[in-house]
Amino acid sequence: MAVRIGLAFNLKPEAPAIPAGAKSDSPSIVSPEVITEVSSPDDPPHAALGRALRADLPQPDLYAEWDEPATIDAVAAALATVGEVIRLEADESFAERLRATRPDFVFNIAEGLWGPNREGHVPAICEFLGVPCHASDPLALALSLHKGRTKEILRQRGVPTAPFILARSRDDARGVQLPFPLFAKPAFEGSGKGVSVKSLCHNRAELVTQTDYLLETYRQPVLVETYLPGREFTVAILGNGDEARCLPIVAMNFDTLPPGAPPIYGYEAKWLWDSLDNPLDIYECPADILEGLAQEIRSAALAAYHALECRDWCRVDVRCDAAGRPMVVELNPLPGILPDPRDNSCFPKAARAAGMSYDDLIRAVADIAWRRISGRSLLEKVAS
Repeated sequence: MAVRIGLAFNLKPEAPAIPAGAKSDSPSIVSPEVITEVSSPDDPPHAALGRALRADLPQPDLYAEWDEPATIDAVAAALATVGEVIRLEADESFAERLRATRPDFVFNIAEGLWGPNREGHVPAICEFLGVPCHASDPLALALSLHKGRTKEILRQRGVPTAPFILARSRDDARGVQLPFPLFAKPAFEGSGKGVSVKSLCHNRAELVTQTDYLLETYRQPVLVETYLPGREFTVAILGNGDEARCLPIVAMNFDTLPPGAPPIYGYEAKWLWDSLDNPLDIYECPADILEGLAQEIRSAALAAYHALECRDWCRVDVRCDAAGRPMVVELNPLPGILPDPRDNSCFPKAARAAGMSYDDLIRAVADIAWRRISGRSLLEKVAS
């Protein structure tokens, strides 16, 4: 009988019309006029409307981590080639529907919405109900989302990462002893949320202003770390234990950013300046670097993966310091997986460079998870 796979996901909502009179000082935040221009039925699901910052939300990038219909459909289609897919939207009824359907395992791409443990909600419910779950467990997901805890563990395990503090108030930002420039971002976010050109702070006044904004907007501590001026890379990892391996390294080409933009891969670069109509040629994969540096990057990424005890897959972001030494920036155990090759999405890009199609990637990850869970191979089962 086919393996029954529950697909857990969060569907990115369509943006409603912004109330009359809503205004913002940021030209990046979508206005009522923009809503009118891009809300035609002919617009693709990944039009600017779905990715623009929004003034009508408590956080302008609140749903950045959630997936668009095209991604959910693509993952479901790939999984359907190796099993029976049961779609399980991770909303208020998730636990009830999981209990009723009881799939053989859950393929989890759900990010959650509120709280520092939100990425662990789906696997925690699975764990409570005794349903095996693909990807990292609740503890690894919670630790990875908490950038401060991540860096503490990395530092304890000898994995290179930049010096940092957690700022919980304006006074913490005023008192920081690290040398400038510094980089400030929310401690519990992903997908570029809260990361902008203003995250790079050249002096204490800029740091206090940006910290105050992030504290007020995201209601969580702010990670303030030494700015790393070197090249940036991201590493897609597949597998568990000694079998964990890196796909070809992706390098960031910041020369393609708009003139005057600092070399930061934040929300603007990920979602606003990059579109299918006007794409940024920002990814280089495989990275054109010397093998010595590539080995240092892979070693640091794998060390971080094992330090947080991640499972099945993960994307590790790495950036070099002024001396060219790779430093782990953060881990993404629920990596972005946009299916359209025209979109800049690191994990599928690395998989394509390794000779894998999108379906191959999803099938491979499902197989890795199922072998960990059951000791059997999904791909061999299909082949037989």
